[in-house]
Amino acid sequence: LAYPEEIHIIQLDNARSHTAKNLSLPENVYLIFQPPYCPEVNAIERVWEYIHTFLEWLIFESLDQLREKLRSILEELNQDIIASLTGWNQILMSLSLAGL
Repeated sequence: LAYPEEIHIIQLDNARSHTAKNLSLPENVYLIFQPPYCPEVNAIERVWEYIHTFLEWLIFESLDQLREKLRSILEELNQDIIASLTGWNQILMSLSLAGL
């Protein structure tokens, strides 16, 4: 694990593929399963919504132009932007109350 002194939280969407019979996690890794059919609590949906704001009024001549624009948007993402989009106060408060 790259950051052994940090707490690592992995959000899973309850897909059938997210199962394991013999899964062993380090003490600093926590799995949080989101409720089924709740895209509003899926962090990647908030990232996509952010990216979409840069694309919504643009018209592209080709798929390659769209790919290039998307590439430039993704290259501008940094840790602070991702944290602001995915660091929900409810999750952070719950972890704090749980003593994590």
